[in-house]
Amino acid sequence: MKRLLAAAIAALTITSTAMEGPAPFQASLTPDIAIKDSTTSIRGLSLSIWGENPQRSLALGLVNGTSGDSGGFSFGWLLNYGDNYTGVTWAAVNFTEGDVLGWQGGILNYSGGYMEGLQTGCANYASRIKGVQFGFLNFAESVDDVLVQVGILNIIRTNDSWFGDFPDELAPAMVFVNWRF
Repeated sequence: MKRLLAAAIAALTITSTAMEGPAPFQASLTPDIAIKDSTTSIRGLSLSIWGENPQRSLALGLVNGTSGDSGGFSFGWLLNYGDNYTGVTWAAVNFTEGDVLGWQGGILNYSGGYMEGLQTGCANYASRIKGVQFGFLNFAESVDDVLVQVGILNIIRTNDSWFGDFPDELAPAMVFVNWRF
């Protein structure tokens, strides 16, 4: 079985080396100890202890890092991080410095740019958002169009007053549910 696995990895390595452009497979222990360089775009499957590539792939690992505009499904046991991401990121901690289009699910979710979609976790933060936040603590700096928050404490920084613009916005901070339309 070990020989079969080694042969399969070798075949994928040789095949992906012969191809120009994105690689179909990446396996890595760290970004510097990997089959492909961390600047190589992955279009397929990425398996890693700690990986970091621009990608449009299924990424499975303890820590998944992406660079540039990446996407797909990233499942990390501990951490997913990146610049911009389109798709699904599930990990204990999801940290995206830029924009997210899709779903962040875990314990802690952070989007430093524009988030459009769904955040589900114990604590959710979005700099600018359109979508839904579901968690114990939900925080949004600003809202584009629509936001619904469901949780123990929900904060929308751009809501100006308590029930002042009801029903379009509820409050700057609210328990159980908050929104801005």
